[in-house]
Amino acid sequence: MNSFRLEVLASDKPFYEGECISLVIPTTQGQYGIQAMHSNAICAIIPGTLKFTLPSGERVIAAVSQGIAKVENNHVLLLVDTAEYPEEIDENLARRTAEESKEAMLQKRSIQDYYAAQVRMARAINRLRVKREYNK
Repeated sequence: MNSFRLEVLASDKPFYEGECISLVIPTTQGQYGIQAMHSNAICAIIPGTLKFTLPSGERVIAAVSQGIAKVENNHVLLLVDTAEYPEEIDENLARRTAEESKEAMLQKRSIQDYYAAQVRMARAINRLRVKREYNK
């Protein structure tokens, strides 16, 4: 099978670097699939589930937060704030963060605080969903 180079870089660490045969990323337009020789593209990534298949056939699942994807010359670069395997997610912490974010949104201090709380809540809810769906 044809493959392409994939780099997933989180803000705190390189998450994955290597060959890949298919990739699905969460975008503002829905799930976006990429395979070898894909046309050049740039798109925004939203909190969701990242899925990719290695040349060995192994499927990799991860929770990602917002970021950007660049596809160019059979190379895909994903820059995201966070990327975590389901088994790395602390369910209690994610639940607490979601509750704290909900409370911050209800306090309505400033529009900036409201949007920051919305982003934290979206990430926490996504982490919980990925943990429940894919951690077996």
